[in-house]
Amino acid sequence: VQGYKRINCHFIFDVKHDLRHKARFVAGGHQTDINKESNYSGIVSLRSMRICLLLGEINDLKTVVGDVGNAYLEAYTKEKVYFVAGPEFGPLAGHSLIIVKALYGLRSSGARYHEKIRGHIARHGFFPSKADPDVWMRDCGTHYECMCVYVDDLLHISKNPSILFDELTTKYGYKLKGVGPPKYHLGGDYFRDSDGTQAWGAQTYIKKMLGNYERMFGMKPKEYSAPLEKGDHPEIDVTDELDEQGIAMYQSLIGALQWAVTLGRFDIQCAVASMSSFRAAPRQGHLDRLKRIYGYL
Repeated sequence: VQGYKRINCHFIFDVKHDLRHKARFVAGGHQTDINKESNYSGIVSLRSMRICLLLGEINDLKTVVGDVGNAYLEAYTKEKVYFVAGPEFGPLAGHSLIIVKALYGLRSSGARYHEKIRGHIARHGFFPSKADPDVWMRDCGTHYECMCVYVDDLLHISKNPSILFDELTTKYGYKLKGVGPPKYHLGGDYFRDSDGTQAWGAQTYIKKMLGNYERMFGMKPKEYSAPLEKGDHPEIDVTDELDEQGIAMYQSLIGALQWAVTLGRFDIQCAVASMSSFRAAPRQGHLDRLKRIYGYL
């Protein structure tokens, strides 16, 4: 196809933690030229989101969350790419198919989706905060309403938050899932204490982390009363370096631990920060220390 670059596409199949089966058609974006502009979708910081929740509580506002289904496919790509259909496309097999949607895998898909969702939010009188551009605010005279955007996860704080969510669905055609008051959002549990105070915890996320640990190692972690041993010096560890599979396991484990810290488990912050410095070339002793942190959790 003249003016377009040919790439490969493939399907990725996965089984989610809750045993749901998922398939996704992915473009080989690594075969395209690197763009000079930003390719990414911004994300709201958890700190900003917590501030918005506090402002919502002070102003007696309601909070609703929702997840945009197949988010990137809501946008159109500006990249000129095509692929040749395989036998799985039936009568279209062998045809050259131009990609028009922002398929997962293309370099600029995140940016294209980000542009689209920002544009639709702005049409309703919202403007980005100067402190965090993924916190969108609307002046309502006596208070400000907020929309926090974390790629495809939306959190809206308003007197009547369902109005905007209905607009995104009916007017703009977004497929929103899990719309309702937050119970579990971005790994955090939302609940109210016995005195009615809004609280945020990581209990469900920790359970999922431990479940992943069992699938990875075939057993539960041994329990410990402290995340690391007193006087430990992981920087002088001389055990064997991990192979490629071991490094991938280490990085997966440490990534989950880092997110647990952001969700409020500050008791492991020092241990996780120490072990994060070894993620590029960890040793067996470093992996054993991560197992101990999981046992502590």
